[in-house]
Amino acid sequence: MALRVYTKEQTSRKKKAVRLASYAVLISGMALLFWALYPMISFELYARLFLKRNATSPIPKSDSVSALEFAKSVYAGNNLFSSNLRDFTNANVWFPESKLPTPKGDISLKSYTLSIPKLNLKDLTVEVGGEDLSQSLIHYLPTSIPGQYGNVAIFGHSTLPQLYNSKDYKTVFTYLPKLDIGDTINIHVEGKEYTYEIFDMFIVDPDEVSVLEQEFDDSYLTLVTCVPPGTYKERLIVKARIVRN
Repeated sequence: MALRVYTKEQTSRKKKAVRLASYAVLISGMALLFWALYPMISFELYARLFLKRNATSPIPKSDSVSALEFAKSVYAGNNLFSSNLRDFTNANVWFPESKLPTPKGDISLKSYTLSIPKLNLKDLTVEVGGEDLSQSLIHYLPTSIPGQYGNVAIFGHSTLPQLYNSKDYKTVFTYLPKLDIGDTINIHVEGKEYTYEIFDMFIVDPDEVSVLEQEFDDSYLTLVTCVPPGTYKERLIVKARIVRN
């Protein structure tokens, strides 16, 4: 006959509830992490397989200070945690100041509109020489206007695809990587419409300012946004050339 009898204690309802809640929190955290990281990882894979191979000519490495260092020293007072440093709605922190083209002072045009049929983006306002990317696209350092010979560089914000809103200028260029060579971009300026056809797409580091250089053998359009989605690590460059009838 046994001297002692051990009876397994039944788990209380409270303990069961705590255990279930902990599992729920863990699963929710993993789901949120996947939700945030999946677009970045998938973009990196896509970029390595396709975008970087589409560069028609290598972009030479710039010796100029990086955009991050420039922003830290000029806009954030060397304070790594400054809110100004994280304010990439300011177009001036996207590329370093040195070796950039000088904007022409005789351009009177204030704004025009841009449409990208494939992305269902219509009549987005482009401010000429502006800075605030939360209010419009920015024609950066204007030296020519659409339709003229030269290179028109237009900056636009992007974010995680889950946060995309076609009416929010902080997200409008989120799906720019979905464009392909041969797709078109329409510009409406001073009562005229110009169609540009994409001929190249590639990714550069923030200090590759050569993408903003002028080319006067034709009329070019250069769209610029940050990638991977939701980060400011690199710049996606979409190059287009005017279609002449």
